[in-house]
Amino acid sequence: MNSSTPRSRFLQTLNFEPPSDRLPMVEWAAWWDQTIDRWKQEGLPPSVTWDESLDFFGLDKLICIGAAAASKDCPRATTHGGSIITDAASYDAIRPYLYTDSIIQDVKQAALELKERHERGEIIIRLWLDGFFWFPRTLLGIEHHLYAFYDQPDLMLRMNNDLADFNIRVVEELFPLLRPDMVGFAEDMSYNHGPMLSYKLFKRFLLPYYQHVIPHINKFGVRVLIDSDGDITSMIPWMMEAGIEGVYPLERQAGVDIAYIRRQYPRFLMMGGYDKMVMPLGEAAMRGEFERLLPVMRSGGYIPSVDHQTPPGVSMENYETYIRLFAEYTQRALQS
Repeated sequence: MNSSTPRSRFLQTLNFEPPSDRLPMVEWAAWWDQTIDRWKQEGLPPSVTWDESLDFFGLDKLICIGAAAASKDCPRATTHGGSIITDAASYDAIRPYLYTDSIIQDVKQAALELKERHERGEIIIRLWLDGFFWFPRTLLGIEHHLYAFYDQPDLMLRMNNDLADFNIRVVEELFPLLRPDMVGFAEDMSYNHGPMLSYKLFKRFLLPYYQHVIPHINKFGVRVLIDSDGDITSMIPWMMEAGIEGVYPLERQAGVDIAYIRRQYPRFLMMGGYDKMVMPLGEAAMRGEFERLLPVMRSGGYIPSVDHQTPPGVSMENYETYIRLFAEYTQRALQS
């Protein structure tokens, strides 16, 4: 693999090794649909695909292969945050739609379609796995899920045991075919005031399953991160105990301070962290945000990126300014 490809830069940065030319330039979650719709009114080609839009702005391609544990034909909640199940019987009823062989076959097929580009280093691949806070919530609904830690502990443990077995099957079948550049567990278990659960609950309901799954990932040499919104700072020791090596998107609006995290946990990996709210404010504000991040960019183990999707309040002109500064600072980060 060429030493100056998107994939090589990404892997070198995660390994605290400076790339030869610049740090990666990625949008880990890209843009809102409304953002792209706006930009198409401001000069972005109307027929541009997602892949072409990354080329248009000169970004490295970080592509997600999703291995969600519910199949596409699984019943869905009728409202945002609503429930699909309420108890063990209703879990049994939808169980045929979960953890299926067809999900794993779809994941493997997606990998095969990307394999040649990945091997040439043209693209970076992130594997999405459902996490042990996230997935029960998608079934139980937001409110019911939080009560279920206390009211239905056996069901919670059963679901996470099933999910752990499924995630291991994904890893063991996919990784010999294509080894992703990182695994990201979907969790979203924090908000702007910190965790949504206590360490006691984390230790009982999440920790054993991470400690069961992660060794299967580790043996392939793949980095393991968690995707959790909100302020995750106080949870980092919990994550490290579980074998998690890093976190994203590091939302600034929730008070996350990546410089503090780097001081406290020097080898903890990070991705994201750029405050999206400064992007409509002009070049000086955007440059100031890069200056805030620059010391951490220089420390290694940090993939700079917009902290959680570029919102539609950002004009295409704003974004082009951001990209110009992004290119400048990913090079400056390697200068002494």
